[in-house]
Amino acid sequence: MAVPVAFFALFFAYPVAAIVARGLKTEDGWQFARFGEVLGRADLLDVLWFTTWQAFASTALTLLIALPGAYVFARLDFPGKQLLRAVVTVPFVLPTVVVGTAFLALLGRGGLLDELWGVRLDTTVWAILLAHVFFNYAVVVRTVGGLWSQLDPRQEEAARVLGAGRFAAWRRVTLPALAPAVAAAALMVFLFTFTSFGVVQILGGPAYSTLEVEIYRQTAQLLDLPTAAVLTLVQFVAVGAILAVHARTVRRRETALRLVDPAQTSHRPRGTGQWTLLGALLLTVLLLILLPLGVLVERSFDQPGGHGFAYYRALGSAEASGSTFLVAPLEAIGNSLQYALAATGISLVVGGLAAAALTRRAGRLVRGFDALLMLPLGVSAVTVGFGFLITLDEPPLDLRTSWILVPLAQALVGVPFVVRTMLPVLRAVDARLREAAAVLGASPLRAWREVDLPLVRRALLVAAGFAFAVSLGEFGATVFIARPDRPTLPVAVARLLGRSGELNYGQAMALSTILMLVCAVSLLLLEHIRTDRSGEF
Repeated sequence: MAVPVAFFALFFAYPVAAIVARGLKTEDGWQFARFGEVLGRADLLDVLWFTTWQAFASTALTLLIALPGAYVFARLDFPGKQLLRAVVTVPFVLPTVVVGTAFLALLGRGGLLDELWGVRLDTTVWAILLAHVFFNYAVVVRTVGGLWSQLDPRQEEAARVLGAGRFAAWRRVTLPALAPAVAAAALMVFLFTFTSFGVVQILGGPAYSTLEVEIYRQTAQLLDLPTAAVLTLVQFVAVGAILAVHARTVRRRETALRLVDPAQTSHRPRGTGQWTLLGALLLTVLLLILLPLGVLVERSFDQPGGHGFAYYRALGSAEASGSTFLVAPLEAIGNSLQYALAATGISLVVGGLAAAALTRRAGRLVRGFDALLMLPLGVSAVTVGFGFLITLDEPPLDLRTSWILVPLAQALVGVPFVVRTMLPVLRAVDARLREAAAVLGASPLRAWREVDLPLVRRALLVAAGFAFAVSLGEFGATVFIARPDRPTLPVAVARLLGRSGELNYGQAMALSTILMLVCAVSLLLLEHIRTDRSGEF
């Protein structure tokens, strides 16, 4: 636990505490009276209520739509499975401002629904919920599907032989085994929707605002740091309470599972039901994922006078964007890949050690650390970004001019994915296997290499893929610390969207398309790093 504790203390707790202190502490001391003033405002209470219920609604809708997809990817084998898996993961790495812009083009004024049927859904909660499902669909599919593919189907078959119906066998055997992974996926979806920023800011209009949007407004527009600090602490406490309840619930339901090679559980679709599920998955991918992405691609070519490559050619020149960049926007691609690889390495080391420590049930301290590891996903990225700027500027942590600062910020959101992806599988490993290896003379390191690693190798690859993906798309904290001469892709897109003019907007769409392609290629490469013919991580 030493390495994870030190990492989170230096690069999360310290910066967040510093920025909160800037807002609540004056020359006269701590201004705790601000809590009563802020929490007594009706407009801010409305923001807190909307933040909470839309997160629950988004999580429930995502689970409802994505769980059938998790089953299809876990149990069925069909042509194009690897490509389809990469496609459903691409939306998760897109910057939220791009996701919001894509759905605005679909659902807003002049969008597809408006042109076909005269229906507009922008500035409504339905646009926000659909965009959240689009963004988080892959979280459920990959987190739940990764464990589902390793569950021994013979356990469910035995229940059916004993007289249980298909649904009853699934409910009593498979669902309890999947509960830790479903809870982990639901937790991640809830946290991302609870702290939603770009999607709500673009699609919600003036009627809807989450805590994250309000913190940004109070900080960047109104310069009211005390109110922003109070809202940050409210968000922090709420997320901490949710994580504590989640950790307690999941820990009670986890049991040793019988894990098998996923190649033994995957088969061609059989029967009307399985073919129907496969068809429903394809229809969902078409309408929910490919349609918004198609709008982005079309707009990247939609230049005045027709379609062409003018916006892509302009990416190679810094002058084409005026004073937006010090370098050509195209250089953001290489920067993002370098940062994401470094962040993935940090996330795997820190998250892997944390997950290994959490499998040893060693008292309340370790159990509490399980929940604390998830807090970076629930704390305002605006707060973290500002915190980095005001704390990491003096020796021995003078990192403001170092390239490593960006991967460190990205790893903060990558580590929780590594932990939550690996932990259910690590805890499912029967401890008697390690004990048998020890009795036969294996050292702890060899027992890990010979017993644990073969069972968790696939989960480790899933964790690496998620860490790489979220690092590519991280925006909230990176926008404050990325150097002007080394922007990342999300930062470059946001800067272009923030400037008027068709050329800047077209370049933003072109960079977004490139980001999608980079993510798809990266994920396809990861699909080939597998241990069996199924291609499943």
